[in-house]
Amino acid sequence: MFAYIVRRFINLIPTFIGATLLAFLISQLVPGDFLTQRALEPNVRPETIERLRTQFGLDLPWPVQYVRWMGSLVQGDLGLSFSSNQPVTNLIISPIRNSMVLVVMSLVMLYAIAIPVGVFSAVRQYSAADQIVSAVSYFGLAIPNFFFAQVLILSLFVIRSWTRETFGYNDLLLPVAQMTSSDYLDWPWYRQWWDIFVHALMPAFVVATSGIAGFTRVLRAQMIEYLSSDFIRTARAKGLGQRSVTYKHALRPAIIPFVAGIGGILPVLIGGAGLVEIVVSWPGITPTLLEAISRQDIYVVLGLVVITTILLMVGNLISDLLLAVVDPRIRYD
Repeated sequence: MFAYIVRRFINLIPTFIGATLLAFLISQLVPGDFLTQRALEPNVRPETIERLRTQFGLDLPWPVQYVRWMGSLVQGDLGLSFSSNQPVTNLIISPIRNSMVLVVMSLVMLYAIAIPVGVFSAVRQYSAADQIVSAVSYFGLAIPNFFFAQVLILSLFVIRSWTRETFGYNDLLLPVAQMTSSDYLDWPWYRQWWDIFVHALMPAFVVATSGIAGFTRVLRAQMIEYLSSDFIRTARAKGLGQRSVTYKHALRPAIIPFVAGIGGILPVLIGGAGLVEIVVSWPGITPTLLEAISRQDIYVVLGLVVITTILLMVGNLISDLLLAVVDPRIRYD
């Protein structure tokens, strides 16, 4: 197993180089650069622009810029931000951490909801409950997550208005914007964690909605197929109970597509959190990325691309290893 992991990491090196090279090339195809915008400011002298262009290495050919950036990347340095003249690592670590809060909570919701609901729908095939689950799943697949976030925000405000008029209660059931409360820093650490958790509940559920809907449909189809197979009939003939047949014999092979899809879940969820982060004013990756793109701060953009690429590659490796755990027929030598 260790030798397989080492080989996978070695094979990932060309993929990583190709992804970063493509991203760097695309960033160079955009007309102008960060200093082009600064040159239009009347109070900035041409000598200052030339000095900054030399300082940032923008006067060099793009292949030389890429090699220099990769050399710094190997040493753990993502470069300097043009706009703030700070290390890119310092600028993106907080947005990445904030986005990962939503991603981790979304993953927990995804598996905690999709697996039991998919099994429930499969064992009650064509029942009224199954039809309701199917209808909700199609809704989750069809509605854009950023629009669903706006619907929930409006719904929470309507509920607040109704509870205030009826019971005199003047608080929202869940916060609908920002990551923390205004007086967050004055609270003890455990209350700060709880405040972040409460603020993340609604956007994390919105991010996970399409994944829950899709995985529920996939698991339902897999479970129905396995529940009608020969080995399940043999298990029932031996006198095994319905619970043992469903969860021990049918669910284990049916869940293999879930494990195989783990590799793409992390980057997909981070991408899915993007517009939701903007709607709920969550200080995550997407607002930082859009701001860097608008300023043509390419090293900040590339730093975020590097993190997403690493997540994708590590996720694929984890999914391969977990497949060997769920499916005993798979062996890595």
